[in-house]
Amino acid sequence: MDGEQGRGQAAPRAAAGGPVTAAARGGGPWGSALSVNEFTAIREVGFEPVGQVFGAAVYYLATVTGVSCPGTTAAGYQLPGAGPWAAPGAAEAPGSGLVSGFPGAAAGLARRLHEGRRTAIERMASECADLGGHGIVGAVLRVDEIPATSFTAAAIKFTVAGTAVRADGCPPLARPFASDLSGPDFAKLVTAGWMPAGIALGISVAGLHDELATASSGPWGTGNAEVPGYTGLITRVRQDARDRLEESVRDLGADGVVVSAMTLRVRSDPCHAHAAATDHFAEAVTTGSAVARFADRTSTTPPPSLAVLHLDHT
Repeated sequence: MDGEQGRGQAAPRAAAGGPVTAAARGGGPWGSALSVNEFTAIREVGFEPVGQVFGAAVYYLATVTGVSCPGTTAAGYQLPGAGPWAAPGAAEAPGSGLVSGFPGAAAGLARRLHEGRRTAIERMASECADLGGHGIVGAVLRVDEIPATSFTAAAIKFTVAGTAVRADGCPPLARPFASDLSGPDFAKLVTAGWMPAGIALGISVAGLHDELATASSGPWGTGNAEVPGYTGLITRVRQDARDRLEESVRDLGADGVVVSAMTLRVRSDPCHAHAAATDHFAEAVTTGSAVARFADRTSTTPPPSLAVLHLDHT
C-alpha cells in the first residue's frame, strides 16, 4: 500500500521537494510486492519493507517516432575489420547525455525512450524517499504502447513498480537506491559486500535508409546472402547501447552492473523524405542493477562448522 511505513519504526523524513504521506506519518501496516521467500531474505540482511512504490510517464507516440529520413547509408555501418565504425556525423550531439551517439531522428527517439524510463524510475524513487525507505527491491519496468482511438492519439506508457525497503538504525539517504534484483538476489549481494546503486540504462537507436547497396542484396538480387548494411546496423546499435550502459553506471557512481535484460527490436517505416522508399530503425535496450562495493569480504572468517552432538545419555 503506497504511503505506509513499517511497524515499530520512527516517522520517516520527507525527501527534498516531497512531503511525507499522512499514512506514513501516522504509522500503520505496510504493503509489499515481495513473496514470502523474498521477504525473509531481505530480513536476514537487516532490511524490512516499508511500502509499495510506483512511477509512471506517458508520452504521445508523435513525440518519439522518427519523422525524417535517418540519412545514413549502408557505408556508415561497416562490419568489424572492414573499416572505421563511426558513421558520417555520428559524433555525440551536445547535450544528448547518456542516450545515443547517432544524430537526427534516431537520437531524438533514443532520448525519449531514455527520458520516459528515467522519469518513471525517479518518480518511484521519490515515493520511496517519502516513505523513509533507503532503496527499492524487485523493481519491474514495463513499456507499453497505447493504441490510438477516435478521440486520442497513440501513446507510449512507461511504468515501474517495486517494494521500498529500509535498514534498521540507518539515517535517510540523499538518494534512495533502486534495483530490479529479487529479494534473495539482493540478500546475496549484501552478504557478499555489495549494494545496489541504481537502475542503469543503455539505450541506442540507429536508422538506415534503403539504397541500392541494401535493396540489391535481397531475394531479387544475390539470393540467400548476408546484407552487410543491416548486419552492421544491428551490431553497431548493440555496441552503442553497451557503451551507454557503462556511462550510466559511472554516472551512478557504481563499480559495475548486473544486467537483467537485453532487447533488440528492428522495424521498418516508410521514408518521409523519399517516396516509395523505406527506413529501417534498430532499437537496443540494456537494463540492470548498478552495484558498488561497501566491504571487502575476501578476508572474512568462514562460519563455524556444524557441531556434532551425541544423542545418547552415556
